[in-house]
Amino acid sequence: MIRLGSLAGYPFDGPRVLAGWTPPATAGVYAILYRPDPDRERYAVIYAGHSEDLSTEGFPFRHSAAPCWIRRAGGKYAVHVATYEIPGGLAGHRQQVTDELVAVYKPQCNDRQYDSTWQDHWIGRVPDGQPPTGS
Repeated sequence: MIRLGSLAGYPFDGPRVLAGWTPPATAGVYAILYRPDPDRERYAVIYAGHSEDLSTEGFPFRHSAAPCWIRRAGGKYAVHVATYEIPGGLAGHRQQVTDELVAVYKPQCNDRQYDSTWQDHWIGRVPDGQPPTGS
């Protein structure tokens, strides 16, 4: 088991080598990982996704992003996968977890990225830290 997400809140099964993995026919969130330092048991997230049926995603290497995974990991046997089946989770839940993983880890093989930049003018700013007056 590996915990992923903000505050490492989601218990993912794995990681396991993707090349020898047979995906289950279940809905879930998946993270594609590799070990930047093969001598350490630390993983980096290089892709995050979700599916209604993991067995239809093109695993292990027919997925459209697989060439990026292999290139980033340095070979197909260096690519790992971890999965999370959300208890009672619907597509919206899976998308939310996937979006969080992309925002937290900024995986290089995901096309969509999220910018965590905050700008005060989006909701206004109270000068000098004073409470709002309502005017």
